[in-house]
Amino acid sequence: MRTAQISRKTTETEVNVILALDGTGIGKISTGIGFLDHMLDHVSKHGLFDLEIKAKGDLYVDHHHTVEDVGLCVGAAFRDALGDKRGIRRYGSASVPMDEALANVSLDFSGRPLLAFSNPLANRTAGEFALDLIPVFLQALADRAGITLHASVNAAENPHHAAEAVFKALGRSLRIAVEVDPRDKNIPSTKGILE
Repeated sequence: MRTAQISRKTTETEVNVILALDGTGIGKISTGIGFLDHMLDHVSKHGLFDLEIKAKGDLYVDHHHTVEDVGLCVGAAFRDALGDKRGIRRYGSASVPMDEALANVSLDFSGRPLLAFSNPLANRTAGEFALDLIPVFLQALADRAGITLHASVNAAENPHHAAEAVFKALGRSLRIAVEVDPRDKNIPSTKGILE
């Protein structure tokens, strides 16, 4: 079973994550931020990951600490569940439309964390959620999982649609990248290691 359980407790947040890579898309997510819960549910559903997240944070300050720490824990869960990454496809890419919005996510479990994010909706909100926190989550995820992650919103009028397209594309890209390749049981690198 490719699973992981991660806990993180600081003076700002307490986060617990349970991840099963070979799940059925069941998400049980409670971060105290309804919009983030909704987005992470898309990752679970479209990635076919069983993902349980319980988070409490200093939301009276703002959403930043909770969003970042959830990203760190989800990234660490992917890292731990994949182990040495033997037999995975390694790369994943998806383009997802959500009505007028279009998002693209391409990623590589390279062991070299990097985020390249393009969002024409910066400084906008979806409800009370600042869309500037999307790259905060993605950066934390990439850092802890060791992912090279490119994400872009190519067209959007509605900020909710733009965010939803990004998280659906993220789920589908992760799903492809962590799938076991039936033709290759080795570590998918000419170096023989991915870290």
